Amino acid sequence: MSSVFYMPPVTLMGQNAILSLGAELAAKELTKALIVTDKVLVEIGLVNRLTEQLSQHGIGFAIYDGVKPNPTEKNIEDGLNMLAEQGCDFVISFGGGSSHDAAKGIALVAANGGHIRDYSKGVHLSRKPQLPLVTVNTTAGTASEMTVFAIITNEADETKYPVVDKHFTPIIAVNDSELMVAMPKFLTAATGMDALTHAVEAYVSTAATPITDASAIKAIELISRNLETAVNNGEDRQARDAMQYGEYLAGMAFSNASLGYVHSMAHQLGGVYDLVHGLCNAILLPEVSRFNAKVTPERFVDIAKAMGVDTAEMTQEQAIEAGIQAITELSEKVGTAQHLADLGVKEEKLAFMAQNALDDACSLTNPRKASLEEIIEIYRACL
Repeated sequence: MSSVFYMPPVTLMGQNAILSLGAELAAKELTKALIVTDKVLVEIGLVNRLTEQLSQHGIGFAIYDGVKPNPTEKNIEDGLNMLAEQGCDFVISFGGGSSHDAAKGIALVAANGGHIRDYSKGVHLSRKPQLPLVTVNTTAGTASEMTVFAIITNEADETKYPVVDKHFTPIIAVNDSELMVAMPKFLTAATGMDALTHAVEAYVSTAATPITDASAIKAIELISRNLETAVNNGEDRQARDAMQYGEYLAGMAFSNASLGYVHSMAHQLGGVYDLVHGLCNAILLPEVSRFNAKVTPERFVDIAKAMGVDTAEMTQEQAIEAGIQAITELSEKVGTAQHLADLGVKEEKLAFMAQNALDDACSLTNPRKASLEEIIEIYRACL
């Protein structure tokens, strides 16, 4: 079976990597950027690190700062309007997954027309490359700065859906760990658990390859060993750098192997209850892992080893449970081991969310197929 591997042609990595961005953009003769971000990053002045680079190299810009934590179809429509009004010829996302996903939608629809929803009923549906997209990442979690995925919320019907398109790949991605130092503890924790989920789901995906396997296992090792430090001591540059590489490797894995039920279920929690995506993943990951381990036990033993579990004297079943327990313990240490009921999730919405989860594109590569009732039961176990 043949496979395709997507990732950005250029990624600037490491401390102060953003200082190289202006020269890269000037060489491409781009003239005016629509910067897609959120109000908080503008208010705290972090976006200035980007605009200074643009100004130094004679590149104009307009700022759209209306992105919501779960980016909406309206965010994309509003961004498209500003893009046209300001005469921008490329898009820069600045922030975490929400900014990147909104920017991807804007750039894709700007070049291909229609509505972002038109590109969600299959994969790789766009005909033409999107408007040039540059992604500047400020969190170590979603890896949306380099993947072929965008997750969009339809506020009208309370659904959240993935769009998977090869043209989402940016021309330049920037992962500057100095931009991540000021991340609050909870955001560091939630995005870090999101990255761990990406790696675990990609490793057990039915579309996994040796390339994605290597990326996923190394990501699990880096995240499991550095997330707690990054949460509790955000100034620790070594931990921040390790998390930056861990989330990028996890992105390499899932952008090409896809995901599974954790993400398809978490998307529904975001659509219905507007919950933090990484937190939902952290809550769901242990239960979905137990469900999937029935059909991919060897892979979950590998995951246990990557989590730092000494499995030498354990049976396969013991190793699997120890690995899942290690994930739970990490979640507890960083404050994401919560219950859905405490976040406002109600029993009466479980069937609605379960059906939408089964229809979600991420479910296609889950290693074990579930019935509607089994998905409901996983939700229920997390209440």
